[in-house]
Amino acid sequence: MLNFLTETAGNASGMMTTMIMIVAMLGIMYFLMIRPENKRKKEAEQMRANMKVGDKITTIGGITGTVVNVKDEKFVIETGADQVRIEFMKWALSTNDSANERAKEAKAKADEEKAQAAAAKKAAKGKKD
Repeated sequence: MLNFLTETAGNASGMMTTMIMIVAMLGIMYFLMIRPENKRKKEAEQMRANMKVGDKITTIGGITGTVVNVKDEKFVIETGADQVRIEFMKWALSTNDSANERAKEAKAKADEEKAQAAAAKKAAKGKKD
């Protein structure tokens, strides 16, 4: 009887360790696979929602052009010099080149302002000494 009780306690300890390992593996899998994918989906959804007339875009099929009309679920682009207009569903948008350029310019401007603020702070500190 005593032997049975010690074996049961040993199995419970082993089972608890196994459960902890499984939970840890699921947590690691979430942070390495599921979370980044959800973040990418959210960014793509935001890009599609913020599309404006005049943006230069590329579709998932590789067609490039300028947006001339945006509707609820569709958008129309104008391609090439012959001004062909094609209507696409919003989910067909791959990249918004104009928005990417605006984001790069905004980041560069913020970095420049940060550098100027640091230089002004350094100059003020130099005057105090």
